[in-house]
Amino acid sequence: MSAMTPLVPSPAAQITGRRSTADRVFAAIALVAGFSVLAILVLIAYSTTREAWPIFREKPAEFLFSRRWAPADGHYGALSFVYGTVVTSIVALVFAVPVSVGVALFVTELAPSWLRKPVVYVMDILAVIPSVVFGLWGILVLAKPAATVYQQVSSALDGIPVVGRLFAGPVSGSSFFTAGVILAIMIVPIISSLTREVFSTVPQHEKEAALALGATRWEMIRGAVFPHGKGGMVGAITLGLGRAMGETIAVALVIGSSAQITARLFATGDSLPAVIANEFGEASGLKRSALIGCGVVLFALTIVVNLSATAIVQRSIRRTRGS
Repeated sequence: MSAMTPLVPSPAAQITGRRSTADRVFAAIALVAGFSVLAILVLIAYSTTREAWPIFREKPAEFLFSRRWAPADGHYGALSFVYGTVVTSIVALVFAVPVSVGVALFVTELAPSWLRKPVVYVMDILAVIPSVVFGLWGILVLAKPAATVYQQVSSALDGIPVVGRLFAGPVSGSSFFTAGVILAIMIVPIISSLTREVFSTVPQHEKEAALALGATRWEMIRGAVFPHGKGGMVGAITLGLGRAMGETIAVALVIGSSAQITARLFATGDSLPAVIANEFGEASGLKRSALIGCGVVLFALTIVVNLSATAIVQRSIRRTRGS
């Protein structure tokens, strides 16, 4: 009886085995990468909260709900800094979102091919300029003429209910409004670049169908481009908002460093990142814990903003699929 010939795996089986091993290795690497991001986030939250725990343990109510920041007298109220962060971010979005969406629409829908690349290059260059450059430009170039313009606007709107109070004097070149304008300039490249990418994914046949039915260009944008890109636009705006809320040096140079809560946009103020940058170098004891606590509060604000934006995006996606 002859010996049996050993079975040799076919080339196809060998390739399949190698692919299966590669898929498992890739899945493991991706899993580790995903969990490492989550682990880093948890470690940051844990370490900063631990360092800030003295202020949360000794004066939690004063720290979170008081506006008075006077370390020399033992008062550490961060509410005015939270207010300044929110106000400057809102001002930045009011200016940046229309400009960013307009730039994205111009590049994707209106600009001739020879002009699109230069506009994109300019936006990319603006995105990589260091924030300190914007801050220096704001305090050295923008602040003085801005104060003159603020005074004229304040005088023109004086006496008008609500609006007059928002722009009432006395005015300062270093103010909430100036910080918001600087932040708007900084986040326009981020929002416009991401929004442009979202608009470029709109199927061409949907836009052509709208135009074929007699829609104007604006009606086509409103009926085809905006519904398709709503989720991406919200994501882009959220990233811009996160950049605005966390910006430090530029805001510290132009906001005025005055811990106060006021409805006057032309008044000086302060923000969470700015006060950390300005005072952390010489801080110790409970003041150091309070400044780290400001970082924890800022971290929590950004998490809330991102979770809210994620919920909005998911709801938009469900509505789009349903329609």
